[in-house]
Amino acid sequence: MEMFGQNVFNQAVMRERLPKAVFKNLKKTIDEGLPLDPTIADVVATAMKEWAIEKGATHFTHWFQPMTGITAEKHDSFISPSEGGALMEFSGKELIKGEPDASSFPSGGLRATFEARGYTAWDCTSPAFVREEGEVITLCIPTAFCSYTGEALDKKTPLLRSMEALSKQALRVLKLFGNTTATRVTSTVGAEQEYFLVDKGFYLERPDLMMAGRTLFGAMSSKGQELEDHYFGSIKERVLAYMKEVNEELWKLGVTAKTQHNEVAPGQFEIAPIFENTNIATDHNQMIMDVLKRIALRHDLVCLLHEKPFAGVNGSGKHNNWSMSSNDGQNLLEPGNTPHENAQFLTFLMATIKAVDTHAGLLRCSCANAGNDHRLGANEAPPAIISIFLGEQLADILDQIVAGATKSSSKNADMKIGVKTLPALPKDATDRNRTSPFAFTGNKFEFRMLGSSFSISGPNIIINTIIADALKEFADKLEKSKNFDADLEKLLQETAKKHKRVVFNGNNYADEWVKEAKKRGLLNIPSTPEALKELVKKEAVELFVAHGVFNDKELHARYEIMLEQYVKTLNIEALTMIDMAKQSIIPAAADYATTLAASITAVTAVSGKLNVSAQKETLEELCDKLGAMNNNVKALEKALEKALDISDVVKQAAAFREKVFSAMLELRANGDALEKIVAANIWPLPTYREMLFIL
Repeated sequence: MEMFGQNVFNQAVMRERLPKAVFKNLKKTIDEGLPLDPTIADVVATAMKEWAIEKGATHFTHWFQPMTGITAEKHDSFISPSEGGALMEFSGKELIKGEPDASSFPSGGLRATFEARGYTAWDCTSPAFVREEGEVITLCIPTAFCSYTGEALDKKTPLLRSMEALSKQALRVLKLFGNTTATRVTSTVGAEQEYFLVDKGFYLERPDLMMAGRTLFGAMSSKGQELEDHYFGSIKERVLAYMKEVNEELWKLGVTAKTQHNEVAPGQFEIAPIFENTNIATDHNQMIMDVLKRIALRHDLVCLLHEKPFAGVNGSGKHNNWSMSSNDGQNLLEPGNTPHENAQFLTFLMATIKAVDTHAGLLRCSCANAGNDHRLGANEAPPAIISIFLGEQLADILDQIVAGATKSSSKNADMKIGVKTLPALPKDATDRNRTSPFAFTGNKFEFRMLGSSFSISGPNIIINTIIADALKEFADKLEKSKNFDADLEKLLQETAKKHKRVVFNGNNYADEWVKEAKKRGLLNIPSTPEALKELVKKEAVELFVAHGVFNDKELHARYEIMLEQYVKTLNIEALTMIDMAKQSIIPAAADYATTLAASITAVTAVSGKLNVSAQKETLEELCDKLGAMNNNVKALEKALEKALDISDVVKQAAAFREKVFSAMLELRANGDALEKIVAANIWPLPTYREMLFIL
């Protein structure tokens, strides 16, 4: 407990260090979402500076989240010159506002190179913290990032806007149920983070891991995850030592790291925190990813956050457990013991179902990137078809709503295991479904489609906004009602009938579900370029503009940024593959071919009667694959040249998906075949066997 939060300028620290009136003012802003009073900034800045200096900090930074998907920071010292010496100063102005170069971050055309000005603005709802990196200690101030013309250039600003939109509409609905105490509704998130660890030595010998974060070549080892012996297995000592240091670092930063375990694939692991406000959870998840990577290096390990670093084994996702809570202590997705009688819960549930069905394309878009294209739909992640799992109890209640009256809820029961010394376990009202993209899990929804490297801001911006929109439609109708109970019952029934199609409690991996989903009219968007189009459809633009989450410029800028990121990612991967093929794999295979040929010559020189058929067959197979791989390299170079020559980014992204990506797959197939032929002492790259099993 002494360790937890010790590096965070949290409310306990502020209460101790700030004047009472200033603390009360700031706390009201944080708790109720009221405008920040700029007159208190100098007082807060002084207290924050003194606290940070006591911790050993010499510099501060506005810590923000540009559209790169990672965090950014520019460090300034506290030092100010004074009569030949120096003072340690930090003003309210420096706390509230910073100025990074906006043209050097992805802007989607919102900023040009000669239009460099951008601003960071203090987000007082997320606490400042000090980060320890060896002997270097820096005060980090969470901020939003916007352009000189006011458009959001980051992931935090629209997230905060979406949370305001959700709160506004949820409060309208709560008031209809007679709630006069709640003044704010906050979305909450717990993000489970999966990752891989590899030995640093192997990583440094793999250009693909260094450049692309995933293996672009690599034949499967004789053992993978098929024995299911890694999941929840005993954690290796080296990994436990790493996890211990990760936990300690996160606890100091106030991150409630709770769960850790071996994941399905060898070399794969998971860490999960406890639920918290979505803005804080987003900041904390960025911290988690940063800490995972930094601490790994101290243990001569490298943490991989790519969605599919090793083809053929499990990939890494990020399960986004989402709910809504009011500031008077209610979880709005808590069904209670008799959910069929809980009209408020059913209203928020039906709003969620409506939102997911109506805006399935946006949810799919929120999880689209080049890495996740390798993962979605495999037997490890949900398919690209958006559906909702409710479980038996709620699915039955949904049927009752459609029929016109809710009469009962299936009851929880005790489960007797059949061993006298074991306790009877309370059985949940419904099972879980790990194949569902959007699954109800007791008092929250688990959105399972996110990739491991994702900032959770994007998906939560969309979840918050689409549910706010559904709640707004409900409130608009019910606020005019003269018979609330009757009109609510009618509204829920109409919603259930129209959107029941999105509910599916079966196996989302089954081929039959793909056919069934098509019959139901559900979207199935297989690739990132297609999914991103959902962001700029007329309906999407109108949705985000109506709720003040994005304006038209911001949306189209993000569309362009994400398309460019997709193209750049595949371009880097293709160039890396070409280099690896030309500089490592083909030369190694050619050397082995020479060795085999020399062996045949040497053996037959001794006696023409000696059997060299094994060497000849191997040499023939090797030369066939070597020739094919050489042709694959030329084909990939040609496809890449043509794709890069396309000026329209939409058409260019399609060309990379259809032509470049296909050529990459063919090149990899022959490269992996060569790995199975070339002698181990000649093969130039660490293998799956080494990378996955040596930790």
